[in-house]
Amino acid sequence: MTTPTKLLTYEEWQKLPETRQRYEIVDGVMFMPPGPNVDHQWLMLDVYSRISNHVRASGIGVVLAAPLDVLIQREPLRVRQPDILFLNSQRTGIRRRRDVIGMQFLESAPDFVVEVLSPSNSRREMEGRLRDYQQIGVYQCWLFSPQAETAEIIDLKSNQPRSMAIFGTQDTLRSDLLPGFELNLSDIFN
Repeated sequence: MTTPTKLLTYEEWQKLPETRQRYEIVDGVMFMPPGPNVDHQWLMLDVYSRISNHVRASGIGVVLAAPLDVLIQREPLRVRQPDILFLNSQRTGIRRRRDVIGMQFLESAPDFVVEVLSPSNSRREMEGRLRDYQQIGVYQCWLFSPQAETAEIIDLKSNQPRSMAIFGTQDTLRSDLLPGFELNLSDIFN
């Protein structure tokens, strides 16, 4: 006979000490996946720096990277940690560090999130993430596959997540959420 898992509540989660360990909470159950591999981190940080440089230069928002908690719902508790997220300053009012001092987690929906697939990610798990992001009002997910060397923009504004475009190593990723931004995938997957 197995002992039932005690579900974590919002109040208990708030009392947890700060950690650099990546985790997610789905319906009150905390999951700690294995640490990302070197290729995942390389790709994530390369994409992050390119998005962040563009956003800083244009002054249109803020780009943040994992680990950072994004609250999906309080009951049952659900928390996600996208690899990268973008917050448009016109929509969120967040323009600089002073605007986030004291925030322990993010309650505002990012405009878009970036997820870099790991070998341990299952299709079911990714579908759950996309539904969660959709539930809080995220507009897009940029999904990078190191194995396939592709990037996919997934629209989260419609009833079901839907693929808008898939980019290969010969393509340039563009999104209406970041005017003027271009990401040559040959540079990323080099």
